[in-house]
Amino acid sequence: MLVGVIGKTNIGKSTLFKALTLADVEISNRPFVTIKPNHGTGYIKIKCVDSDFKIKCDPKHGYCEHGFRFVPVELLDVAGLVPGAHEGKGLGNQFLDDLRQADAFIHVIDISGSTNDQGETVPPGSYDPANDIKFFEHELDMWYYSIFQKIWKKFTYQTNQEKEDMVKAIVKQFSGLKVDEDDVKRALKKLNLQSKKLIGWSEKELKNFAIELRKSTKQMIIAANKIDVKGAYENFERIKKEFSQYTIIPCSAECELALREASRTKLIDYVPGEKGFRILQEDKLTEKQKRALEFIKNNVLEKYNTTGVQDVLNKAVFELLNYIAVYPVENESRLTDSRNNVLPDVILVLKGSKPIDLAYKIHTDIGNKFNCAIDIRTKKRLGKDYILKNKDIIKINTS
Repeated sequence: MLVGVIGKTNIGKSTLFKALTLADVEISNRPFVTIKPNHGTGYIKIKCVDSDFKIKCDPKHGYCEHGFRFVPVELLDVAGLVPGAHEGKGLGNQFLDDLRQADAFIHVIDISGSTNDQGETVPPGSYDPANDIKFFEHELDMWYYSIFQKIWKKFTYQTNQEKEDMVKAIVKQFSGLKVDEDDVKRALKKLNLQSKKLIGWSEKELKNFAIELRKSTKQMIIAANKIDVKGAYENFERIKKEFSQYTIIPCSAECELALREASRTKLIDYVPGEKGFRILQEDKLTEKQKRALEFIKNNVLEKYNTTGVQDVLNKAVFELLNYIAVYPVENESRLTDSRNNVLPDVILVLKGSKPIDLAYKIHTDIGNKFNCAIDIRTKKRLGKDYILKNKDIIKINTS
Protein backbone atom coordinates (compact mmCIF):
# COMPACT_ATOMS: atom_id res chain seq x y z
CA MET A 1 0.00 0.00 0.00
CA LEU A 2 1.27 3.46 -0.91
CA VAL A 3 -0.54 6.69 -0.01
CA GLY A 4 0.46 9.80 -1.92
CA VAL A 5 0.45 13.21 -0.22
CA ILE A 6 -0.35 15.61 -3.03
CA GLY A 7 -1.42 19.18 -3.63
CA LYS A 8 -0.52 22.55 -4.97
CA THR A 9 2.87 23.95 -4.14
CA ASN A 10 3.32 25.93 -0.90
CA ILE A 11 0.14 24.90 0.94
CA GLY A 12 1.62 22.85 3.80
CA LYS A 13 1.85 19.53 2.00
CA SER A 14 5.38 18.75 3.19
CA THR A 15 4.47 19.97 6.69
CA LEU A 16 1.67 17.42 6.82
CA PHE A 17 4.01 14.73 5.47
CA LYS A 18 6.61 15.58 8.12
CA ALA A 19 3.96 15.62 10.86
CA LEU A 20 2.88 12.11 9.84
CA THR A 21 6.39 10.70 9.48
CA LEU A 22 8.73 13.03 11.41
CA ALA A 23 10.99 12.62 8.38
CA ASP A 24 13.70 15.19 7.74
CA VAL A 25 12.14 17.09 4.82
CA GLU A 26 12.62 20.72 3.86
CA ILE A 27 9.74 23.04 4.76
CA SER A 28 9.67 26.62 3.53
CA ASN A 29 7.15 29.30 2.61
CA ARG A 30 8.03 29.37 -1.09
CA PRO A 31 6.92 27.49 -4.20
CA PHE A 32 8.50 24.19 -5.31
CA VAL A 33 10.39 23.43 -2.10
CA THR A 34 9.74 19.74 -2.79
CA ILE A 35 11.31 18.71 -6.09
CA LYS A 36 12.26 15.07 -5.65
CA PRO A 37 9.62 12.83 -4.03
CA ASN A 38 10.03 12.07 -0.33
CA HIS A 39 9.30 8.55 0.90
CA GLY A 40 8.45 8.02 4.54
CA THR A 41 6.53 5.88 7.02
CA GLY A 42 3.33 7.12 8.58
CA TYR A 43 1.28 5.20 11.13
CA ILE A 44 -2.41 4.45 11.16
CA LYS A 45 -3.89 4.28 14.64
CA ILE A 46 -6.19 1.64 16.16
CA LYS A 47 -7.24 0.78 19.69
CA CYS A 48 -4.92 -2.10 20.58
CA VAL A 49 -6.43 -5.45 21.61
CA ASP A 50 -3.80 -6.00 24.32
CA SER A 51 -6.01 -4.20 26.86
CA ASP A 52 -8.79 -6.75 26.20
CA PHE A 53 -6.49 -9.47 27.54
CA LYS A 54 -4.70 -7.33 30.15
CA ILE A 55 -1.30 -7.98 28.58
CA LYS A 56 1.39 -5.79 27.04
CA CYS A 57 2.15 -6.26 23.36
CA ASP A 58 5.61 -6.38 21.69
CA PRO A 59 5.23 -4.79 18.23
CA LYS A 60 7.80 -5.86 15.63
CA HIS A 61 6.73 -3.00 13.38
CA GLY A 62 5.25 0.28 14.53
CA TYR A 63 4.60 0.86 18.23
CA CYS A 64 1.95 0.81 20.96
CA GLU A 65 1.32 3.82 23.16
CA HIS A 66 -1.38 4.52 25.76
CA GLY A 67 -3.42 1.58 24.50
CA PHE A 68 -3.21 2.58 20.85
CA ARG A 69 -1.43 0.53 18.21
CA PHE A 70 0.33 2.47 15.45
CA VAL A 71 0.76 0.42 12.28
CA PRO A 72 3.22 1.52 9.55
CA VAL A 73 2.02 2.67 6.14
CA GLU A 74 4.25 3.91 3.30
CA LEU A 75 3.74 7.55 2.30
CA LEU A 76 4.96 9.56 -0.68
CA ASP A 77 5.29 13.36 -0.77
CA VAL A 78 5.62 14.61 -4.33
CA ALA A 79 6.41 17.95 -5.98
CA GLY A 80 3.61 20.52 -5.93
CA LEU A 81 1.15 20.75 -8.79
CA VAL A 82 0.10 23.84 -10.76
CA PRO A 83 -2.60 24.20 -13.43
CA GLY A 84 -1.40 22.78 -16.74
CA ALA A 85 0.77 20.10 -15.11
CA HIS A 86 -0.40 17.42 -17.57
CA GLU A 87 0.99 19.68 -20.32
CA GLY A 88 4.35 19.88 -18.56
CA LYS A 89 3.91 23.16 -16.66
CA GLY A 90 5.75 23.55 -13.36
CA LEU A 91 7.11 20.15 -12.39
CA GLY A 92 4.00 18.50 -13.82
CA ASN A 93 5.39 15.59 -15.81
CA GLN A 94 7.67 14.50 -12.97
CA PHE A 95 4.91 14.99 -10.41
CA LEU A 96 2.39 12.87 -12.29
CA ASP A 97 4.86 10.11 -13.08
CA ASP A 98 5.69 9.82 -9.37
CA LEU A 99 2.03 9.10 -8.63
CA ARG A 100 1.63 5.97 -10.73
CA GLN A 101 2.12 3.50 -7.88
CA ALA A 102 -0.02 5.32 -5.30
CA ASP A 103 -3.17 3.52 -4.16
CA ALA A 104 -4.87 6.65 -2.83
CA PHE A 105 -4.19 10.35 -2.40
CA ILE A 106 -4.33 12.74 0.50
CA HIS A 107 -5.01 15.99 -1.32
CA VAL A 108 -3.84 18.89 0.84
CA ILE A 109 -5.49 22.25 0.20
CA ASP A 110 -5.03 25.63 1.88
CA ILE A 111 -8.55 26.05 3.25
CA SER A 112 -7.75 29.57 4.46
CA GLY A 113 -7.42 30.79 0.86
CA SER A 114 -3.99 32.32 1.45
CA THR A 115 -2.17 30.63 -1.45
CA ASN A 116 -3.05 31.39 -5.07
CA ASP A 117 -3.11 28.96 -8.00
CA GLN A 118 0.64 29.40 -8.61
CA GLY A 119 1.55 28.65 -4.99
CA GLU A 120 2.21 32.28 -4.08
CA THR A 121 1.24 33.70 -0.69
CA VAL A 122 -1.74 36.06 -0.76
CA PRO A 123 -3.94 37.58 1.99
CA PRO A 124 -6.15 34.97 3.71
CA GLY A 125 -9.56 34.71 2.09
CA SER A 126 -8.48 36.28 -1.21
CA TYR A 127 -8.29 32.96 -3.08
CA ASP A 128 -11.03 30.33 -3.33
CA PRO A 129 -9.65 26.89 -2.34
CA ALA A 130 -12.50 25.25 -4.27
CA ASN A 131 -10.49 26.07 -7.40
CA ASP A 132 -7.72 23.74 -6.22
CA ILE A 133 -10.06 20.75 -5.97
CA LYS A 134 -11.43 21.45 -9.44
CA PHE A 135 -8.08 21.95 -11.16
CA PHE A 136 -6.58 18.95 -9.39
CA GLU A 137 -9.38 16.68 -10.59
CA HIS A 138 -8.86 18.02 -14.10
CA GLU A 139 -5.09 17.48 -14.05
CA LEU A 140 -5.41 13.89 -12.84
CA ASP A 141 -8.14 13.13 -15.35
CA MET A 142 -6.14 14.58 -18.25
CA TRP A 143 -3.04 12.70 -17.07
CA TYR A 144 -4.91 9.40 -17.21
CA TYR A 145 -6.46 10.29 -20.55
CA SER A 146 -3.05 11.15 -22.04
CA ILE A 147 -1.63 7.78 -20.91
CA PHE A 148 -4.45 5.97 -22.71
CA GLN A 149 -4.24 8.21 -25.77
CA LYS A 150 -0.56 7.50 -26.38
CA ILE A 151 -0.97 3.80 -27.01
CA TRP A 152 -4.70 3.36 -27.65
CA LYS A 153 -4.61 3.00 -31.44
CA LYS A 154 -1.85 0.38 -31.43
CA PHE A 155 -3.31 -1.38 -28.39
CA THR A 156 -6.84 -1.66 -29.80
CA TYR A 157 -5.60 -2.86 -33.17
CA GLN A 158 -3.51 -5.59 -31.54
CA THR A 159 -6.35 -6.61 -29.21
CA ASN A 160 -8.74 -6.82 -32.13
CA GLN A 161 -6.30 -8.87 -34.23
CA GLU A 162 -5.59 -11.34 -31.45
CA LYS A 163 -9.26 -11.45 -30.38
CA GLU A 164 -8.14 -10.99 -26.78
CA ASP A 165 -10.67 -10.57 -23.97
CA MET A 166 -11.34 -6.84 -23.63
CA VAL A 167 -11.23 -6.63 -19.82
CA LYS A 168 -8.11 -8.77 -19.44
CA ALA A 169 -6.34 -6.87 -22.23
CA ILE A 170 -6.98 -3.50 -20.57
CA VAL A 171 -5.83 -4.77 -17.15
CA LYS A 172 -2.65 -6.21 -18.65
CA GLN A 173 -1.85 -3.05 -20.61
CA PHE A 174 -2.47 -0.62 -17.74
CA SER A 175 -1.31 -2.71 -14.77
CA GLY A 176 1.23 0.02 -13.98
CA LEU A 177 -1.69 2.21 -12.91
CA LYS A 178 -2.92 -0.53 -10.54
CA VAL A 179 -6.02 -1.16 -12.66
CA ASP A 180 -7.81 -4.44 -11.91
CA GLU A 181 -10.67 -6.33 -13.55
CA ASP A 182 -13.31 -4.98 -11.18
CA ASP A 183 -12.25 -1.40 -11.97
CA VAL A 184 -12.53 -2.03 -15.70
CA LYS A 185 -15.88 -3.81 -15.47
CA ARG A 186 -17.40 -1.03 -13.36
CA ALA A 187 -16.24 1.65 -15.79
CA LEU A 188 -17.47 -0.28 -18.84
CA LYS A 189 -20.88 -0.85 -17.24
CA LYS A 190 -21.29 2.76 -16.14
CA LEU A 191 -20.50 4.02 -19.66
CA ASN A 192 -22.45 1.24 -21.39
CA LEU A 193 -19.37 0.07 -23.29
CA GLN A 194 -19.41 -3.64 -22.36
CA SER A 195 -20.41 -4.84 -25.82
CA LYS A 196 -18.65 -2.26 -27.97
CA LYS A 197 -15.33 -3.27 -29.53
CA LEU A 198 -12.34 -1.25 -28.32
CA ILE A 199 -11.32 -0.40 -31.87
CA GLY A 200 -14.65 1.35 -32.40
CA TRP A 201 -14.53 3.69 -29.39
CA SER A 202 -14.76 7.44 -30.02
CA GLU A 203 -12.34 9.92 -28.43
CA LYS A 204 -15.10 11.03 -26.05
CA GLU A 205 -15.76 7.45 -24.96
CA LEU A 206 -12.05 6.87 -24.39
CA LYS A 207 -11.75 10.06 -22.37
CA ASN A 208 -14.76 9.22 -20.20
CA PHE A 209 -13.43 5.69 -19.67
CA ALA A 210 -10.01 6.98 -18.58
CA ILE A 211 -11.65 9.39 -16.14
CA GLU A 212 -13.80 6.64 -14.61
CA LEU A 213 -10.73 4.47 -14.11
CA ARG A 214 -8.88 7.35 -12.50
CA LYS A 215 -11.72 7.85 -10.01
CA SER A 216 -11.71 4.19 -8.96
CA THR A 217 -7.94 3.58 -8.91
CA LYS A 218 -6.71 6.92 -7.52
CA GLN A 219 -9.26 7.90 -4.91
CA MET A 220 -8.80 11.05 -2.83
CA ILE A 221 -9.45 12.33 0.64
CA ILE A 222 -9.05 16.07 1.17
CA ALA A 223 -7.05 17.57 4.04
CA ALA A 224 -8.39 21.09 4.57
CA ASN A 225 -5.15 22.49 5.96
CA LYS A 226 -4.60 25.77 7.85
CA ILE A 227 -7.99 25.46 9.54
CA ASP A 228 -6.58 27.54 12.41
CA VAL A 229 -6.32 30.65 10.19
CA LYS A 230 -9.08 33.27 10.50
CA GLY A 231 -11.84 32.71 7.94
CA ALA A 232 -10.79 29.13 7.20
CA TYR A 233 -13.74 27.52 8.96
CA GLU A 234 -16.26 29.39 6.82
CA ASN A 235 -14.45 28.14 3.69
CA PHE A 236 -14.46 24.61 5.07
CA GLU A 237 -18.22 24.60 5.68
CA ARG A 238 -18.91 25.92 2.17
CA ILE A 239 -16.55 23.54 0.38
CA LYS A 240 -17.75 20.54 2.36
CA LYS A 241 -21.22 21.09 0.88
CA GLU A 242 -19.96 21.88 -2.62
CA PHE A 243 -17.79 18.74 -2.82
CA SER A 244 -19.94 16.28 -0.90
CA GLN A 245 -18.52 13.39 -2.97
CA TYR A 246 -15.26 13.70 -0.99
CA THR A 247 -14.38 13.18 2.64
CA ILE A 248 -12.95 16.55 3.72
CA ILE A 249 -11.13 16.76 7.06
CA PRO A 250 -10.30 20.09 8.75
CA CYS A 251 -6.69 20.01 9.89
CA SER A 252 -3.64 21.97 10.94
CA ALA A 253 -0.42 20.29 9.86
CA GLU A 254 1.69 22.95 11.52
CA CYS A 255 -0.01 22.42 14.89
CA GLU A 256 0.29 18.63 14.63
CA LEU A 257 3.98 18.88 13.78
CA ALA A 258 4.57 21.17 16.79
CA LEU A 259 2.82 18.69 19.09
CA ARG A 260 4.71 15.67 17.74
CA GLU A 261 8.06 17.43 17.98
CA ALA A 262 7.32 18.52 21.55
CA SER A 263 6.26 14.97 22.40
CA ARG A 264 9.40 13.51 20.82
CA THR A 265 11.57 15.71 23.05
CA LYS A 266 9.50 14.74 26.14
CA LEU A 267 8.25 18.28 26.73
CA ILE A 268 4.66 17.08 26.52
CA ASP A 269 2.78 13.78 26.53
CA TYR A 270 0.74 13.65 23.33
CA VAL A 271 -0.87 10.79 21.43
CA PRO A 272 -1.50 11.63 17.74
CA GLY A 273 -5.17 12.05 16.98
CA GLU A 274 -6.19 12.75 20.57
CA LYS A 275 -7.91 15.94 21.72
CA GLY A 276 -5.45 16.93 24.39
CA PHE A 277 -1.88 16.81 25.69
CA ARG A 278 -0.14 16.97 29.05
CA ILE A 279 2.83 19.22 29.74
CA LEU A 280 5.69 17.22 31.29
CA GLN A 281 8.47 19.79 31.67
CA GLU A 282 6.93 23.24 31.94
CA ASP A 283 10.17 24.75 33.24
CA LYS A 284 11.92 23.82 29.98
CA LEU A 285 9.31 25.46 27.74
CA THR A 286 10.11 28.90 26.36
CA GLU A 287 7.45 31.62 26.47
CA LYS A 288 7.04 31.23 22.72
CA GLN A 289 6.43 27.49 23.08
CA LYS A 290 3.92 28.07 25.88
CA ARG A 291 1.99 30.54 23.73
CA ALA A 292 2.05 28.11 20.80
CA LEU A 293 0.69 25.25 22.91
CA GLU A 294 -2.02 27.52 24.31
CA PHE A 295 -2.97 28.57 20.79
CA ILE A 296 -3.19 24.94 19.63
CA LYS A 297 -5.28 24.01 22.65
CA ASN A 298 -7.74 26.90 22.27
CA ASN A 299 -8.00 27.23 18.49
CA VAL A 300 -7.62 23.67 17.23
CA LEU A 301 -8.00 20.90 19.79
CA GLU A 302 -10.92 22.38 21.74
CA LYS A 303 -12.71 23.36 18.52
CA TYR A 304 -12.12 20.27 16.36
CA ASN A 305 -11.11 17.66 19.01
CA THR A 306 -7.97 16.79 16.99
CA THR A 307 -5.57 18.53 14.63
CA GLY A 308 -7.08 16.35 11.89
CA VAL A 309 -3.78 14.99 10.60
CA GLN A 310 -4.07 11.50 12.10
CA ASP A 311 -7.73 11.39 11.09
CA VAL A 312 -6.83 12.03 7.45
CA LEU A 313 -4.44 9.07 7.27
CA ASN A 314 -6.76 6.74 9.18
CA LYS A 315 -9.70 7.54 6.94
CA ALA A 316 -7.58 7.17 3.80
CA VAL A 317 -6.60 3.63 4.82
CA PHE A 318 -9.73 2.35 6.55
CA GLU A 319 -12.49 4.14 4.63
CA LEU A 320 -11.07 5.10 1.24
CA LEU A 321 -9.00 1.95 0.65
CA ASN A 322 -11.23 -0.31 2.78
CA TYR A 323 -8.54 -2.02 4.85
CA ILE A 324 -8.98 -3.66 8.24
CA ALA A 325 -6.37 -4.61 10.85
CA VAL A 326 -5.89 -8.26 11.88
CA TYR A 327 -3.53 -9.76 14.52
CA PRO A 328 -1.96 -13.10 13.52
CA VAL A 329 -0.47 -15.25 16.33
CA GLU A 330 1.07 -18.72 16.59
CA ASN A 331 0.33 -19.60 20.22
CA GLU A 332 -3.37 -19.16 20.99
CA SER A 333 -3.01 -19.24 24.77
CA ARG A 334 -0.15 -16.75 25.10
CA LEU A 335 -0.95 -14.71 21.95
CA THR A 336 2.67 -14.94 20.85
CA ASP A 337 4.76 -15.76 17.80
CA SER A 338 7.44 -18.48 17.70
CA ARG A 339 9.82 -16.21 19.63
CA ASN A 340 7.34 -15.49 22.43
CA ASN A 341 6.69 -11.93 21.30
CA VAL A 342 3.18 -10.91 22.41
CA LEU A 343 0.88 -9.75 19.59
CA PRO A 344 3.92 -8.80 17.51
CA ASP A 345 2.20 -8.18 14.17
CA VAL A 346 -0.74 -6.30 12.77
CA ILE A 347 -1.53 -7.13 9.14
CA LEU A 348 -3.64 -4.80 7.01
CA VAL A 349 -5.99 -6.70 4.70
CA LEU A 350 -8.86 -5.57 2.50
CA LYS A 351 -12.41 -5.81 3.80
CA GLY A 352 -13.91 -9.06 2.61
CA SER A 353 -10.63 -10.97 3.03
CA LYS A 354 -10.65 -14.54 4.29
CA PRO A 355 -8.14 -16.37 6.52
CA ILE A 356 -6.30 -17.81 3.51
CA ASP A 357 -5.77 -14.25 2.23
CA LEU A 358 -4.23 -13.39 5.58
CA ALA A 359 -2.03 -16.49 5.36
CA TYR A 360 -0.63 -15.38 2.00
CA LYS A 361 -0.08 -11.87 3.38
CA ILE A 362 2.08 -13.33 6.13
CA HIS A 363 4.13 -15.56 3.82
CA THR A 364 3.63 -17.41 0.53
CA ASP A 365 4.62 -20.75 2.13
CA ILE A 366 2.01 -20.31 4.86
CA GLY A 367 -0.61 -19.57 2.23
CA ASN A 368 0.39 -22.62 0.19
CA LYS A 369 0.21 -24.88 3.25
CA PHE A 370 -2.95 -23.28 4.72
CA ASN A 371 -5.16 -25.81 6.49
CA CYS A 372 -7.54 -23.84 8.69
CA ALA A 373 -7.74 -20.83 11.01
CA ILE A 374 -8.72 -20.39 14.65
CA ASP A 375 -10.52 -17.36 16.11
CA ILE A 376 -8.56 -16.71 19.32
CA ARG A 377 -11.45 -15.00 21.11
CA THR A 378 -14.01 -17.75 20.51
CA LYS A 379 -11.53 -20.65 20.10
CA LYS A 380 -13.64 -21.74 17.13
CA ARG A 381 -12.29 -23.21 13.92
CA LEU A 382 -13.18 -20.86 11.07
CA GLY A 383 -14.70 -22.06 7.82
CA LYS A 384 -13.01 -21.30 4.54
CA ASP A 385 -15.66 -18.69 3.76
CA TYR A 386 -15.25 -16.77 7.03
CA ILE A 387 -14.88 -13.03 6.44
CA LEU A 388 -12.23 -11.43 8.63
CA LYS A 389 -13.30 -8.60 10.91
CA ASN A 390 -11.35 -5.58 12.10
CA LYS A 391 -9.08 -6.46 15.05
CA ASP A 392 -9.63 -10.20 14.73
CA ILE A 393 -6.89 -12.29 16.39
CA ILE A 394 -6.22 -15.28 14.20
CA LYS A 395 -4.08 -18.41 14.36
CA ILE A 396 -3.26 -20.00 11.00
CA ASN A 397 -2.82 -23.78 11.02
CA THR A 398 -0.79 -25.32 8.20
CA SER A 399 -0.67 -28.87 6.89
